[in-house]
Amino acid sequence: MRILLCNCNSPPSLSLTPPQKPPPSLFPAAAVWTKKTLITALSGALSLTLLVSSPSPALSSDSPPFQPPRPPQLSTPLPDRCNEEEEEQLQNKVVLKPEFVTNEEIVQEAWQIVNDSFLDTGRHRWSPQSWEQKKEDILGTSIQTRSKAHELIKRMLASLGDPYTRFLSPAEMARYDITGIGINIREVPDDTGSVKLKVQGLILDGPAHTAGVRQGDEVLAVNGEDVVGKSAFEVSSLLQGPNETFVTIKIRHGNCGPTQSLEIQRQLVARSPVFYRLEQVSNSPSSVGYMRLKEFNALARKDLVIAMKRLQDMGASYFILDLRDNLGGLVQAGIEIAKLFLNKGETIIYTVGRDPQYQKNVVADTAPLVTLPVVVLVNNRTASASEIVASALHDNCRAVLVGERTFGKGLIQSVFELRDGSGVVVTVGQYVTPNHLDINGNGIEPDFRNFPGWSDVSQHLLKCNLHQQG
Repeated sequence: MRILLCNCNSPPSLSLTPPQKPPPSLFPAAAVWTKKTLITALSGALSLTLLVSSPSPALSSDSPPFQPPRPPQLSTPLPDRCNEEEEEQLQNKVVLKPEFVTNEEIVQEAWQIVNDSFLDTGRHRWSPQSWEQKKEDILGTSIQTRSKAHELIKRMLASLGDPYTRFLSPAEMARYDITGIGINIREVPDDTGSVKLKVQGLILDGPAHTAGVRQGDEVLAVNGEDVVGKSAFEVSSLLQGPNETFVTIKIRHGNCGPTQSLEIQRQLVARSPVFYRLEQVSNSPSSVGYMRLKEFNALARKDLVIAMKRLQDMGASYFILDLRDNLGGLVQAGIEIAKLFLNKGETIIYTVGRDPQYQKNVVADTAPLVTLPVVVLVNNRTASASEIVASALHDNCRAVLVGERTFGKGLIQSVFELRDGSGVVVTVGQYVTPNHLDINGNGIEPDFRNFPGWSDVSQHLLKCNLHQQG
């Protein structure tokens, strides 16, 4: 983990003028390796892999290649009690390789994902009838090559008129791994009501796959720490670490198979998106804890908690959360960060979608980490997950917004892996703020254009709370 301190490159000053150079694309590196399965459901604990994409669907191309991991070190298997039929099925299970999937099957798989999950957010180009006709037109011809299949998927998705719904090549899919070892973890309830953390997808020939992890395996521990009761997001953060270091995970194969401890070399790593410093308020004995959050990745919440605690210990009387030029990232990271400031039971977002799992009122479920007054800095490049945090703190009277109207992206995308290692990003939901504002295409208007005095901030928040109380 790298927490940038004051002796590192400085973030933008507290002036509300946007930086001269825009930052690189902040589209999250999210783990999305699941077979024809929605990466997450926005339900209950909200697992990590549901995304809000950045406003630009473009992806960077500087992801480092995988290096061969060290051979796995296995513990003595501890078999569970399975019946003979289950054990035989487990032993005979074959992992499907890309070469066994036909071109037609890949196209149909992509078609089915859109058919089941796509949310038309106003362009009115999708209907069950038109989409069924699209399948008949495309699959009525022979698809001779894999590249032709991918091209047909691109054209099929482009016909929806949604700039965020798009095709990802296998190389692009590899950039969505936030665990660093090439797996996607999802919370799966069992028959007893308990929640298991299951591998719902993995990069073929990636570090975890090479070490012996398979689809459907249950994650039991990370570096000797039991993960019972932890969310998929928390466990994915535990798996993170510096590139080429090793992490040990304990897994159970299948539903009732043996357990193994595997040492896996990390290959991809999310960098800390947090910069913080303590500043003295002019003509006042008070100090301000300044925190800049560059993106919402798997380390965002963990590193922001460290920053907030250190700044409080250093005597901060107020907080500034700088979300300028933050184009978004993981929805779950945004939700978890909003919880750090909100009282238990307060609404973070409302979500809607075709699937009932997206029709949710997402609320804070713990007491706030801090209760000090907060200023959130925003501009026209504050988008997506940043807007979730900004609106949640604003509408619950926990912060004032200062700067410019935000970008206005209120759509939710999920990433689905196809069986040849490629994937599709699909718009599956939409969210509105706690005050029921649809920000998509509208953005959020700030409370102040210029930085106010701290007495004005306190007075504004007091009036907001009194108004809410009636």
